[in-house]
Amino acid sequence: MDASVKILVADELELVAKGLQELFSGSCLDIVAYAQNGKHVIKWLDENTADVVLIDISLPEMDGIDTTRAIHRKNPKQLLIAHSSLNSIEYINSMLIEGCSGYILKDSALEDFETAISECKTGRQYLSPQAAKVVEDGYSYTNKRMDGKYIGLTAREREVIRRIALEQTNQEIADALYLSIETIRTYRKSLMTKLDVKTAGGLIKYAIDRRWV
Repeated sequence: MDASVKILVADELELVAKGLQELFSGSCLDIVAYAQNGKHVIKWLDENTADVVLIDISLPEMDGIDTTRAIHRKNPKQLLIAHSSLNSIEYINSMLIEGCSGYILKDSALEDFETAISECKTGRQYLSPQAAKVVEDGYSYTNKRMDGKYIGLTAREREVIRRIALEQTNQEIADALYLSIETIRTYRKSLMTKLDVKTAGGLIKYAIDRRWV
């Protein structure tokens, strides 16, 4: 890459952005902005432009999955690359499904970032070698998420399903999430309709297939 690449870093820790700035020093990768949470990322992109958004999964207020979904729906052409220390198939699949073109781990070298951006800018997908191995090893799970039938869930919906799979009662889930028991019952019914399952067992299988438990 010869031309400068403008990058927005989305990470809760400013230290990460500073570390990337040092790593990219002398290269064509140029960090033009830093955002600490999902809402700030979306607001910044409403008013500015970046060639690439490097987005962490563990963002406050809106996690990286929900933030990626929101950005991709608003601007499908925006290049998004996940940048995370999390290396499980569920997180990798979710970020890719919601609109990321690549997945890079936080210990990646400069060459990995340059390769990822080059590949993704041409429409190809890029995974860090470690992430690629996780996807390859869990292909049977990945296949269930990549067949076009996946419906994006919010962070709260994912958490409710995860707790159902852990055999928590409606009251236990309500207490843990500071919601009313009626709200949890509504979540259950809504999720069963949304995912086209007929019983709580279907929700549990959904969570297990995606390694949420």
